[in-house]
Amino acid sequence: MTKQWKFSGGLTLAAHKQVTVITNIPLPKELIYPLLQRADSYVQPIVRVGEHVLKGQIIATANNNLTPPVHATSSGTVTAIYPHLIAHPSGLSDDCIIIDTDGLDTAISESYHQPYQEVAATKLRELIHQAGIVGLGGASFPTAQKLRTTQPIHTLIINGAECEPHISCDASLMQQHAQQLIQGALILQTILAAERCIIAIEDNMPAAQQALATANQQAVVEITTVPAIYPTGGEKQLIQVLTGIKIPAQTLPAKYGFICQNVGTAYAVYQAIAQGQPLTERIITITGSGIQQPKNIRAKIGTPIKHLIAQCGGYTQDVQRLIMGGSMMGIALGSDDIAITKASNCILALTTSDLTDQQATLPCIRCGACADVCPVQLLPQQLYWHSRAGQTEQCQDYQLFDCIECGCCDIVCPSHIPLVQTFRASKGELIIKAQRSAQASLAKKRYTQQQLRKQKAEQAQQLKAAKRKAAIEKMKAASLAKRK
Repeated sequence: MTKQWKFSGGLTLAAHKQVTVITNIPLPKELIYPLLQRADSYVQPIVRVGEHVLKGQIIATANNNLTPPVHATSSGTVTAIYPHLIAHPSGLSDDCIIIDTDGLDTAISESYHQPYQEVAATKLRELIHQAGIVGLGGASFPTAQKLRTTQPIHTLIINGAECEPHISCDASLMQQHAQQLIQGALILQTILAAERCIIAIEDNMPAAQQALATANQQAVVEITTVPAIYPTGGEKQLIQVLTGIKIPAQTLPAKYGFICQNVGTAYAVYQAIAQGQPLTERIITITGSGIQQPKNIRAKIGTPIKHLIAQCGGYTQDVQRLIMGGSMMGIALGSDDIAITKASNCILALTTSDLTDQQATLPCIRCGACADVCPVQLLPQQLYWHSRAGQTEQCQDYQLFDCIECGCCDIVCPSHIPLVQTFRASKGELIIKAQRSAQASLAKKRYTQQQLRKQKAEQAQQLKAAKRKAAIEKMKAASLAKRK
Protein backbone atom coordinates (compact mmCIF):
# COMPACT_ATOMS: atom_id res chain seq x y z
CA MET A 1 0.00 0.00 0.00
CA THR A 2 1.21 3.49 -0.87
CA LYS A 3 2.35 5.52 2.13
CA GLN A 4 -0.31 7.86 3.46
CA TRP A 5 -0.31 10.89 5.75
CA LYS A 6 -2.80 12.51 8.13
CA PHE A 7 -4.29 15.97 8.18
CA SER A 8 -4.95 17.93 11.36
CA GLY A 9 -8.21 17.45 13.21
CA GLY A 10 -11.15 15.69 11.65
CA LEU A 11 -13.69 13.30 13.15
CA THR A 12 -14.71 9.68 12.83
CA LEU A 13 -18.47 9.79 12.34
CA ALA A 14 -21.15 7.11 12.12
CA ALA A 15 -21.57 6.53 8.38
CA HIS A 16 -25.37 5.95 8.22
CA LYS A 17 -24.90 4.95 4.57
CA GLN A 18 -27.31 2.70 2.69
CA VAL A 19 -25.65 1.89 -0.62
CA THR A 20 -28.51 0.80 -2.87
CA VAL A 21 -28.83 -0.15 -6.51
CA ILE A 22 -29.37 2.98 -8.60
CA THR A 23 -33.10 3.34 -9.27
CA ASN A 24 -34.53 4.76 -12.48
CA ILE A 25 -37.72 6.72 -11.87
CA PRO A 26 -40.68 7.95 -13.97
CA LEU A 27 -40.52 11.40 -15.55
CA PRO A 28 -41.75 14.26 -13.36
CA LYS A 29 -44.60 16.35 -14.75
CA GLU A 30 -42.57 19.51 -14.34
CA LEU A 31 -38.88 20.42 -14.50
CA ILE A 32 -37.47 23.57 -12.90
CA TYR A 33 -34.14 25.19 -13.85
CA PRO A 34 -32.86 28.13 -11.75
CA LEU A 35 -30.97 30.74 -13.77
CA LEU A 36 -28.66 31.20 -10.77
CA GLN A 37 -26.13 28.42 -11.27
CA ARG A 38 -23.40 29.13 -8.73
CA ALA A 39 -22.67 31.98 -6.29
CA ASP A 40 -23.48 35.00 -8.48
CA SER A 41 -23.15 33.22 -11.85
CA TYR A 42 -26.32 33.49 -13.88
CA VAL A 43 -27.34 32.06 -17.23
CA GLN A 44 -29.73 33.77 -19.61
CA PRO A 45 -32.67 31.87 -21.13
CA ILE A 46 -32.53 31.35 -24.90
CA VAL A 47 -36.00 29.77 -25.10
CA ARG A 48 -39.40 31.45 -25.05
CA VAL A 49 -42.56 30.62 -23.14
CA GLY A 50 -44.61 28.26 -25.31
CA GLU A 51 -41.57 26.82 -27.11
CA HIS A 52 -41.23 23.03 -27.37
CA VAL A 53 -37.79 21.72 -26.46
CA LEU A 54 -36.02 18.37 -26.71
CA LYS A 55 -33.89 16.53 -24.19
CA GLY A 56 -30.30 17.74 -24.47
CA GLN A 57 -31.23 21.08 -26.06
CA ILE A 58 -29.50 24.14 -24.57
CA ILE A 59 -32.13 26.32 -22.90
CA ALA A 60 -29.91 28.87 -21.13
CA THR A 61 -26.34 30.03 -21.44
CA ALA A 62 -23.99 32.75 -20.26
CA ASN A 63 -21.52 32.61 -23.16
CA ASN A 64 -18.51 32.62 -20.86
CA ASN A 65 -16.13 29.95 -19.60
CA LEU A 66 -17.18 30.29 -15.96
CA THR A 67 -20.82 29.35 -16.53
CA PRO A 68 -21.52 26.28 -18.69
CA PRO A 69 -24.84 26.08 -20.53
CA VAL A 70 -27.98 24.47 -19.09
CA HIS A 71 -29.73 21.74 -21.09
CA ALA A 72 -33.32 20.55 -21.06
CA THR A 73 -33.30 17.19 -19.32
CA SER A 74 -36.44 15.93 -21.05
CA SER A 75 -38.69 17.00 -23.89
CA GLY A 76 -41.64 19.28 -23.21
CA THR A 77 -42.97 22.83 -23.40
CA VAL A 78 -41.61 25.92 -21.67
CA THR A 79 -44.58 27.13 -19.64
CA ALA A 80 -43.02 29.99 -17.67
CA ILE A 81 -39.86 31.91 -16.83
CA TYR A 82 -40.57 33.45 -13.46
CA PRO A 83 -39.41 33.57 -9.79
CA HIS A 84 -39.64 30.20 -8.00
CA LEU A 85 -38.14 28.86 -4.76
CA ILE A 86 -34.54 27.70 -5.21
CA ALA A 87 -32.11 25.77 -3.03
CA HIS A 88 -30.52 28.63 -1.11
CA PRO A 89 -29.76 29.09 2.63
CA SER A 90 -31.93 32.22 2.71
CA GLY A 91 -34.92 30.43 1.18
CA LEU A 92 -35.18 32.99 -1.60
CA SER A 93 -36.99 32.80 -4.91
CA ASP A 94 -35.27 33.56 -8.18
CA ASP A 95 -36.00 33.36 -11.88
CA CYS A 96 -36.40 29.80 -13.17
CA ILE A 97 -37.31 28.17 -16.49
CA ILE A 98 -40.30 25.88 -16.04
CA ILE A 99 -40.86 23.03 -18.50
CA ASP A 100 -43.92 20.77 -18.55
CA THR A 101 -42.70 17.38 -19.77
CA ASP A 102 -44.56 15.65 -22.62
CA GLY A 103 -43.82 12.12 -21.39
CA LEU A 104 -41.91 11.18 -24.55
CA ASP A 105 -38.41 12.09 -23.37
CA THR A 106 -37.40 12.78 -26.97
CA ALA A 107 -33.75 13.70 -27.29
CA ILE A 108 -31.84 15.72 -29.87
CA SER A 109 -29.48 13.71 -32.05
CA GLU A 110 -26.39 12.66 -30.16
CA SER A 111 -23.16 14.11 -31.48
CA TYR A 112 -20.61 11.62 -32.71
CA HIS A 113 -17.09 12.18 -31.56
CA GLN A 114 -13.81 10.58 -32.55
CA PRO A 115 -11.97 8.40 -30.02
CA TYR A 116 -10.71 10.86 -27.41
CA GLN A 117 -7.09 9.86 -28.09
CA GLU A 118 -7.46 11.43 -31.57
CA VAL A 119 -8.97 14.71 -30.36
CA ALA A 120 -6.93 17.73 -29.26
CA ALA A 121 -7.10 18.67 -25.57
CA THR A 122 -8.50 22.12 -26.41
CA LYS A 123 -11.37 20.48 -28.33
CA LEU A 124 -12.06 18.03 -25.49
CA ARG A 125 -12.25 20.93 -23.00
CA GLU A 126 -14.68 22.76 -25.26
CA LEU A 127 -16.85 19.63 -25.59
CA ILE A 128 -16.92 19.28 -21.80
CA HIS A 129 -17.94 22.94 -21.46
CA GLN A 130 -20.68 22.60 -24.07
CA ALA A 131 -21.95 19.48 -22.27
CA GLY A 132 -22.61 21.69 -19.24
CA ILE A 133 -20.40 19.66 -16.89
CA VAL A 134 -19.53 21.04 -13.47
CA GLY A 135 -18.01 19.45 -10.39
CA LEU A 136 -20.62 17.01 -9.09
CA GLY A 137 -19.14 16.72 -5.61
CA GLY A 138 -21.12 19.76 -4.51
CA ALA A 139 -18.92 22.75 -5.40
CA SER A 140 -20.35 22.95 -8.93
CA PHE A 141 -17.24 24.63 -10.35
CA PRO A 142 -17.06 24.43 -14.18
CA THR A 143 -15.01 21.34 -15.06
CA ALA A 144 -13.67 22.69 -18.36
CA GLN A 145 -12.40 25.80 -16.60
CA LYS A 146 -10.58 23.68 -14.02
CA LEU A 147 -8.97 21.78 -16.90
CA ARG A 148 -7.80 25.04 -18.53
CA THR A 149 -5.09 25.50 -15.92
CA THR A 150 -1.81 26.83 -17.26
CA GLN A 151 0.10 25.04 -14.49
CA PRO A 152 1.83 21.72 -15.34
CA ILE A 153 -0.19 18.91 -13.72
CA HIS A 154 1.60 15.72 -12.68
CA THR A 155 -1.21 14.02 -10.69
CA LEU A 156 -4.94 13.71 -11.33
CA ILE A 157 -6.94 12.59 -8.29
CA ILE A 158 -10.43 11.18 -8.79
CA ASN A 159 -12.19 11.83 -5.51
CA GLY A 160 -14.35 8.94 -4.34
CA ALA A 161 -13.87 9.72 -0.66
CA GLU A 162 -17.53 10.31 0.07
CA CYS A 163 -16.80 11.13 3.68
CA GLU A 164 -19.98 12.85 4.84
CA PRO A 165 -22.54 10.64 6.64
CA HIS A 166 -25.71 9.48 4.87
CA ILE A 167 -24.47 10.23 1.31
CA SER A 168 -23.89 7.11 -0.80
CA CYS A 169 -24.51 8.22 -4.39
CA ASP A 170 -20.80 8.09 -5.28
CA ALA A 171 -20.44 4.59 -3.79
CA SER A 172 -23.40 3.39 -5.88
CA LEU A 173 -21.91 4.98 -8.99
CA MET A 174 -18.53 3.32 -8.42
CA GLN A 175 -20.17 -0.06 -7.94
CA GLN A 176 -22.39 0.10 -11.03
CA HIS A 177 -20.37 2.19 -13.49
CA ALA A 178 -16.77 1.44 -12.58
CA GLN A 179 -15.66 0.83 -16.18
CA GLN A 180 -17.15 4.09 -17.47
CA LEU A 181 -15.75 6.00 -14.51
CA ILE A 182 -12.23 4.76 -15.26
CA GLN A 183 -12.64 5.73 -18.92
CA GLY A 184 -13.70 9.21 -17.80
CA ALA A 185 -10.61 9.40 -15.58
CA LEU A 186 -8.40 8.47 -18.53
CA ILE A 187 -9.98 11.20 -20.67
CA LEU A 188 -9.27 13.75 -17.92
CA GLN A 189 -5.71 12.45 -17.55
CA THR A 190 -5.18 12.83 -21.31
CA ILE A 191 -6.43 16.41 -21.30
CA LEU A 192 -4.12 17.33 -18.42
CA ALA A 193 -1.20 15.25 -19.72
CA ALA A 194 -0.84 14.08 -16.12
CA GLU A 195 1.74 11.38 -15.39
CA ARG A 196 -0.31 9.80 -12.62
CA CYS A 197 -4.03 9.15 -12.00
CA ILE A 198 -5.29 8.03 -8.61
CA ILE A 199 -8.83 7.02 -7.69
CA ALA A 200 -9.22 7.43 -3.94
CA ILE A 201 -12.09 5.81 -2.03
CA GLU A 202 -12.73 5.40 1.66
CA ASP A 203 -11.81 2.12 3.32
CA ASN A 204 -15.43 1.48 4.36
CA MET A 205 -16.52 0.92 0.72
CA PRO A 206 -15.28 -2.62 -0.06
CA ALA A 207 -17.87 -3.28 -2.79
CA ALA A 208 -16.92 -0.10 -4.64
CA GLN A 209 -13.25 -0.96 -4.26
CA GLN A 210 -13.83 -4.43 -5.70
CA ALA A 211 -15.84 -3.09 -8.64
CA LEU A 212 -13.09 -0.62 -9.51
CA ALA A 213 -10.40 -3.27 -9.16
CA THR A 214 -12.31 -5.58 -11.52
CA ALA A 215 -12.69 -2.78 -14.07
CA ASN A 216 -9.04 -1.84 -13.70
CA GLN A 217 -7.46 -5.23 -14.38
CA GLN A 218 -4.97 -3.66 -16.78
CA ALA A 219 -3.88 -1.29 -13.99
CA VAL A 220 -4.35 1.86 -16.06
CA VAL A 221 -4.99 3.93 -12.92
CA GLU A 222 -3.98 3.62 -9.26
CA ILE A 223 -6.80 2.70 -6.90
CA THR A 224 -6.23 3.38 -3.25
CA THR A 225 -8.28 3.52 -0.07
CA VAL A 226 -8.07 6.29 2.51
CA PRO A 227 -9.21 6.31 6.16
CA ALA A 228 -12.89 7.18 6.67
CA ILE A 229 -12.14 10.28 8.70
CA TYR A 230 -14.30 13.31 8.01
CA PRO A 231 -13.52 15.54 6.02
CA THR A 232 -11.08 13.40 4.02
CA GLY A 233 -13.21 14.14 0.94
CA GLY A 234 -12.12 17.77 1.09
CA GLU A 235 -9.88 18.47 -1.88
CA LYS A 236 -6.87 19.71 0.08
CA GLN A 237 -7.29 17.16 2.87
CA LEU A 238 -7.33 14.33 0.33
CA ILE A 239 -4.18 15.62 -1.37
CA GLN A 240 -2.45 15.77 2.01
CA VAL A 241 -3.50 12.22 2.89
CA LEU A 242 -2.27 10.84 -0.43
CA THR A 243 0.94 12.82 -0.82
CA GLY A 244 1.80 14.51 2.45
CA ILE A 245 1.75 17.88 0.68
CA LYS A 246 -0.23 20.56 2.49
CA ILE A 247 -1.72 23.06 0.05
CA PRO A 248 -1.80 26.52 1.69
CA ALA A 249 -5.09 28.31 2.18
CA GLN A 250 -6.26 30.41 -0.77
CA THR A 251 -3.89 28.50 -3.06
CA LEU A 252 -5.15 26.26 -5.84
CA PRO A 253 -3.88 22.65 -5.88
CA ALA A 254 -2.93 23.19 -9.55
CA LYS A 255 -0.06 25.39 -8.39
CA TYR A 256 1.41 22.25 -6.81
CA GLY A 257 0.67 20.07 -9.84
CA PHE A 258 -2.61 18.48 -8.63
CA ILE A 259 -6.14 18.49 -10.03
CA CYS A 260 -9.02 16.78 -8.17
CA GLN A 261 -12.26 15.70 -9.82
CA ASN A 262 -15.24 13.95 -8.26
CA VAL A 263 -16.09 10.41 -9.45
CA GLY A 264 -19.47 11.67 -10.70
CA THR A 265 -17.69 14.31 -12.75
CA ALA A 266 -15.42 11.70 -14.34
CA TYR A 267 -18.50 9.64 -15.25
CA ALA A 268 -20.18 12.72 -16.76
CA VAL A 269 -17.04 13.42 -18.80
CA TYR A 270 -17.17 9.86 -20.17
CA GLN A 271 -20.82 10.32 -21.17
CA ALA A 272 -20.05 13.63 -22.87
CA ILE A 273 -16.94 12.59 -24.80
CA ALA A 274 -17.57 8.91 -25.52
CA GLN A 275 -21.35 9.05 -25.92
CA GLY A 276 -22.02 12.68 -26.90
CA GLN A 277 -24.45 13.21 -24.01
CA PRO A 278 -24.69 16.51 -22.14
CA LEU A 279 -25.15 16.57 -18.37
CA THR A 280 -28.88 16.05 -17.95
CA GLU A 281 -29.01 13.73 -14.95
CA ARG A 282 -27.05 12.72 -11.88
CA ILE A 283 -27.14 10.11 -9.10
CA ILE A 284 -28.65 11.48 -5.90
CA THR A 285 -29.16 9.93 -2.45
CA ILE A 286 -32.63 10.25 -0.91
CA THR A 287 -32.22 9.14 2.68
CA GLY A 288 -32.72 9.72 6.39
CA SER A 289 -35.09 8.28 8.96
CA GLY A 290 -37.78 10.60 7.61
CA ILE A 291 -37.92 8.68 4.30
CA GLN A 292 -39.96 5.50 3.94
CA GLN A 293 -37.62 3.73 1.47
CA PRO A 294 -34.19 5.39 1.16
CA LYS A 295 -32.66 4.98 -2.31
CA ASN A 296 -30.01 6.16 -4.69
CA ILE A 297 -31.86 7.54 -7.69
CA ARG A 298 -30.84 8.47 -11.23
CA ALA A 299 -32.57 11.85 -11.35
CA LYS A 300 -32.96 14.40 -14.10
CA ILE A 301 -31.54 17.83 -13.27
CA GLY A 302 -34.51 20.09 -12.50
CA THR A 303 -36.66 17.39 -10.89
CA PRO A 304 -38.69 18.73 -7.92
CA ILE A 305 -37.67 17.12 -4.63
CA LYS A 306 -41.27 16.16 -3.87
CA HIS A 307 -41.24 13.89 -6.95
CA LEU A 308 -38.07 12.15 -5.70
CA ILE A 309 -39.55 11.73 -2.22
CA ALA A 310 -42.67 10.17 -3.74
CA GLN A 311 -40.50 7.58 -5.54
CA CYS A 312 -39.15 6.56 -2.13
CA GLY A 313 -42.57 5.90 -0.64
CA GLY A 314 -42.97 9.38 0.84
CA TYR A 315 -42.12 10.74 4.28
CA THR A 316 -42.51 9.02 7.63
CA GLN A 317 -45.06 10.55 9.98
CA ASP A 318 -42.51 12.13 12.29
CA VAL A 319 -40.39 13.85 9.63
CA GLN A 320 -39.27 17.25 10.87
CA ARG A 321 -36.50 18.67 8.70
CA LEU A 322 -35.42 18.52 5.05
CA ILE A 323 -31.79 19.09 4.13
CA MET A 324 -30.12 19.35 0.72
CA GLY A 325 -26.65 17.83 1.05
CA GLY A 326 -25.34 15.91 4.02
CA SER A 327 -25.91 16.38 7.72
CA MET A 328 -22.60 18.26 8.10
CA MET A 329 -22.53 20.73 5.22
CA GLY A 330 -26.05 20.66 3.79
CA ILE A 331 -28.58 23.48 3.84
CA ALA A 332 -32.05 23.28 5.42
CA LEU A 333 -34.95 23.66 3.01
CA GLY A 334 -38.31 25.18 3.79
CA SER A 335 -40.16 23.29 1.06
CA ASP A 336 -39.86 20.24 -1.16
CA ASP A 337 -41.20 22.23 -4.11
CA ILE A 338 -37.59 22.98 -5.00
CA ALA A 339 -35.72 21.39 -7.88
CA ILE A 340 -32.44 19.56 -7.64
CA THR A 341 -29.48 21.12 -9.41
CA LYS A 342 -26.22 19.79 -10.79
CA ALA A 343 -24.71 20.25 -7.30
CA SER A 344 -27.38 18.23 -5.44
CA ASN A 345 -25.91 14.96 -4.20
CA CYS A 346 -28.31 14.18 -1.34
CA ILE A 347 -31.72 14.93 0.10
CA LEU A 348 -31.80 14.12 3.81
CA ALA A 349 -35.03 13.99 5.82
CA LEU A 350 -34.66 14.02 9.61
CA THR A 351 -37.25 13.07 12.20
CA THR A 352 -38.14 14.30 15.66
CA SER A 353 -35.92 11.66 17.25
CA ASP A 354 -32.96 12.79 15.12
CA LEU A 355 -33.36 16.30 16.47
CA THR A 356 -33.93 15.51 20.15
CA ASP A 357 -30.19 15.58 20.80
CA GLN A 358 -30.11 19.24 19.96
CA GLN A 359 -29.83 21.33 23.10
CA ALA A 360 -29.99 24.99 23.96
CA THR A 361 -26.90 27.08 23.24
CA LEU A 362 -24.73 27.81 26.29
CA PRO A 363 -21.84 30.27 26.74
CA CYS A 364 -18.46 29.35 25.27
CA ILE A 365 -16.15 27.92 27.94
CA ARG A 366 -13.02 28.18 25.77
CA CYS A 367 -12.30 24.47 26.07
CA GLY A 368 -10.50 24.45 22.71
CA ALA A 369 -12.25 21.29 21.48
CA CYS A 370 -13.24 23.11 18.29
CA ALA A 371 -9.63 23.99 17.51
CA ASP A 372 -8.55 20.37 18.08
CA VAL A 373 -10.84 19.05 15.32
CA CYS A 374 -10.48 21.90 12.82
CA PRO A 375 -8.93 20.38 9.65
CA VAL A 376 -7.45 23.73 8.58
CA GLN A 377 -6.03 24.58 12.01
CA LEU A 378 -8.12 27.65 12.74
CA LEU A 379 -9.13 28.94 16.18
CA PRO A 380 -12.94 28.72 15.96
CA GLN A 381 -13.46 30.05 19.51
CA GLN A 382 -11.60 33.27 18.66
CA LEU A 383 -13.51 33.58 15.40
CA TYR A 384 -16.72 33.10 17.33
CA TRP A 385 -15.95 35.84 19.85
CA HIS A 386 -15.03 38.35 17.13
CA SER A 387 -18.06 37.33 15.04
CA ARG A 388 -20.41 37.81 18.01
CA ALA A 389 -18.87 41.24 18.69
CA GLY A 390 -19.29 42.28 15.06
CA GLN A 391 -15.51 42.59 14.73
CA THR A 392 -15.42 41.21 11.23
CA GLU A 393 -12.01 42.72 10.41
CA GLN A 394 -10.51 40.79 13.33
CA CYS A 395 -12.20 37.69 11.91
CA GLN A 396 -10.14 38.16 8.77
CA ASP A 397 -7.00 38.32 10.92
CA TYR A 398 -7.96 34.85 12.16
CA GLN A 399 -8.36 33.58 8.56
CA LEU A 400 -12.15 33.40 8.54
CA PHE A 401 -12.22 32.73 4.80
CA ASP A 402 -9.98 29.68 5.22
CA CYS A 403 -12.88 27.96 7.03
CA ILE A 404 -14.26 25.19 4.78
CA GLU A 405 -17.50 25.02 6.83
CA CYS A 406 -17.10 21.28 7.43
CA GLY A 407 -19.02 21.49 10.74
CA CYS A 408 -16.51 19.52 12.86
CA CYS A 409 -16.40 22.36 15.42
CA ASP A 410 -20.20 22.34 15.69
CA ILE A 411 -20.24 18.62 16.45
CA VAL A 412 -17.76 18.73 19.33
CA CYS A 413 -18.80 22.02 20.93
CA PRO A 414 -20.01 21.16 24.48
CA SER A 415 -21.96 24.43 24.57
CA HIS A 416 -23.88 23.52 21.37
CA ILE A 417 -22.91 26.81 19.70
CA PRO A 418 -23.78 26.94 15.98
CA LEU A 419 -20.26 28.04 15.05
CA VAL A 420 -20.44 27.46 11.30
CA GLN A 421 -23.70 29.38 11.08
CA THR A 422 -22.00 32.30 12.84
CA PHE A 423 -19.00 32.12 10.50
CA ARG A 424 -21.24 32.06 7.42
CA ALA A 425 -22.99 35.20 8.64
CA SER A 426 -19.67 36.97 9.20
CA LYS A 427 -18.44 35.93 5.77
CA GLY A 428 -21.63 37.34 4.28
CA GLU A 429 -21.13 40.66 6.10
CA LEU A 430 -17.53 40.91 4.89
CA ILE A 431 -18.51 40.11 1.31
CA ILE A 432 -21.20 42.80 1.41
CA LYS A 433 -18.72 45.27 2.92
CA ALA A 434 -16.19 44.45 0.21
CA GLN A 435 -18.82 44.93 -2.49
CA ARG A 436 -19.90 48.26 -1.01
CA SER A 437 -16.29 49.37 -0.65
CA ALA A 438 -15.63 48.43 -4.28
CA GLN A 439 -18.74 50.35 -5.35
CA ALA A 440 -17.69 53.40 -3.26
CA SER A 441 -14.18 53.23 -4.69
CA LEU A 442 -15.57 53.06 -8.21
CA ALA A 443 -17.91 56.01 -7.52
CA LYS A 444 -15.00 58.03 -6.10
CA LYS A 445 -12.88 57.20 -9.15
CA ARG A 446 -15.69 58.25 -11.46
CA TYR A 447 -16.18 61.52 -9.49
CA THR A 448 -12.45 62.28 -9.64
CA GLN A 449 -12.37 61.61 -13.38
CA GLN A 450 -15.46 63.78 -13.82
CA GLN A 451 -13.82 66.63 -11.89
CA LEU A 452 -10.64 66.29 -13.97
CA ARG A 453 -12.66 66.41 -17.19
CA LYS A 454 -14.54 69.45 -15.89
CA GLN A 455 -11.28 71.16 -14.91
CA LYS A 456 -9.76 70.46 -18.33
CA ALA A 457 -12.90 71.78 -20.03
CA GLU A 458 -12.77 74.97 -17.94
CA GLN A 459 -9.06 75.42 -18.70
CA ALA A 460 -9.73 74.91 -22.39
CA GLN A 461 -12.59 77.41 -22.25
CA GLN A 462 -10.44 79.94 -20.40
CA LEU A 463 -7.64 79.49 -22.94
CA LYS A 464 -10.08 79.92 -25.79
CA ALA A 465 -11.52 83.07 -24.15
CA ALA A 466 -8.01 84.42 -23.60
CA LYS A 467 -7.15 83.81 -27.26
CA ARG A 468 -10.37 85.48 -28.34
CA LYS A 469 -9.68 88.46 -26.08
CA ALA A 470 -6.12 88.71 -27.40
CA ALA A 471 -7.39 88.62 -30.96
CA ILE A 472 -9.93 91.37 -30.20
CA GLU A 473 -7.26 93.49 -28.52
CA LYS A 474 -5.04 92.96 -31.53
CA MET A 475 -7.85 94.02 -33.88
CA LYS A 476 -8.55 97.11 -31.75
CA ALA A 477 -4.89 98.05 -31.74
CA ALA A 478 -4.70 97.60 -35.50
CA SER A 479 -7.84 99.72 -35.99
CA LEU A 480 -6.47 102.47 -33.72
CA ALA A 481 -3.17 102.46 -35.54
CA LYS A 482 -5.00 102.76 -38.86
CA ARG A 483 -6.96 105.83 -37.67
CA LYS A 484 -3.79 107.56 -36.61
